[in-house]
Amino acid sequence: MTDVLRRGRASLAFGFLVQGVAFALLVTRIPAIQDRYGVSDALLPAFLAAVPILAGVGSVSTERLVKRVRPSRLLRWSQPVVLLALLGVGAGERMVELGVALAAFGLAVGVLDASMNMLGVSLQRAYGRSIMLSFHAAYSLGGIVGASLAWAGAHWDLALWVSYLPVVAVLLPTVLVGSRWYVDDGDAAPAVGEKAVEEKAAGEGQVFVFKWLLPLCLVMTVAYIGDSTVSNWSAKYLQDVLGSSEQMATVPYNVYMVTTLLGRAIGDLGVRRFGAVAVVRAGALVAAGGFAVVAGAPGAWVGMLGFTLLGLGLCVLVPQTFAAAGRLFPGASDAAVARLNVFNYVGFLIGSPLVGALGDLWSYRGAMLVPMVLVLVTLVYARSFAAQPDRYGGGHERPRTADVGRGSNGL
Repeated sequence: MTDVLRRGRASLAFGFLVQGVAFALLVTRIPAIQDRYGVSDALLPAFLAAVPILAGVGSVSTERLVKRVRPSRLLRWSQPVVLLALLGVGAGERMVELGVALAAFGLAVGVLDASMNMLGVSLQRAYGRSIMLSFHAAYSLGGIVGASLAWAGAHWDLALWVSYLPVVAVLLPTVLVGSRWYVDDGDAAPAVGEKAVEEKAAGEGQVFVFKWLLPLCLVMTVAYIGDSTVSNWSAKYLQDVLGSSEQMATVPYNVYMVTTLLGRAIGDLGVRRFGAVAVVRAGALVAAGGFAVVAGAPGAWVGMLGFTLLGLGLCVLVPQTFAAAGRLFPGASDAAVARLNVFNYVGFLIGSPLVGALGDLWSYRGAMLVPMVLVLVTLVYARSFAAQPDRYGGGHERPRTADVGRGSNGL
């Protein structure tokens, strides 16, 4: 079973990486997609908003599907759909074809995001220590790879389908092979001995109560408001507000992605050493400091420092929010993760329009203070990340997170 868990962890990490590649290839080529299909500037926001909305539908559907179908099976078949939908976006010619491809992409992404985080939560429970950040580090690495491939396609002026086809041709069969080693909750728990079995048994029959999940939903929304602010406004802010060159304006997002990867790569060590509550509080403070630096930056280089801090701070919030949901509802973690995942898309939908509207009505410097304040709200709910469920379906707080200890087999 030790080998089973290790293969399960490696295959799931690869699934996260592939999803990072696919998503980056889509969002970084939006101008090329707009040109290919002749989508007007007025219509583009509707297309872009449809993807996270449908992804939310897919995530809610996953909550119901996992009652009859294992999360590993949902992930195994949703990931190829995402890759084929990406290829469809690049290969279509009419706007209706773009709409169909984006709809398939959005629905499949919702199922994929929910199911792969379900597997991540159950594997972390089996390991008995924090490994969730490592999965999201793989996603960040995939985003960097995808953005680099997109840059190469744009640099060589390749047609979208020419840019996408080799990636899909390589990743689709590889991810199908890797999916053979996914490990579901029922397969993972026995691998760490009596402790994991007892914790899982204590949660059996637990009723999922949404109101207990609300603090984590708020943190998830805030985290993605911050993330979407960086991804959508960093280039414009550096160029229009801080007076950088057009070339330098492309750098902040890349810096943000690299620091996100670095923060997640070492974040699990911090959780094991200091606990999830301390790591989440530190992440929120660093992220708020990053927004403050960006808002007050006198020039482009100081602004770059602010975006660097944002990557280091925001990167820990999302993985630890999923992990906390799993601890809060050990007997209903799949339902909790699926519902929590919806607020990923809520934050994405709110963040970009919020900053844009405030920037137009007030100032873009002032607009950066709003996500700063929202991130600080995380401090109020930080203790939710230490929730230890009891057998009655409720939860009480304890000073140390369950992530600190090791499993009985020392994995």
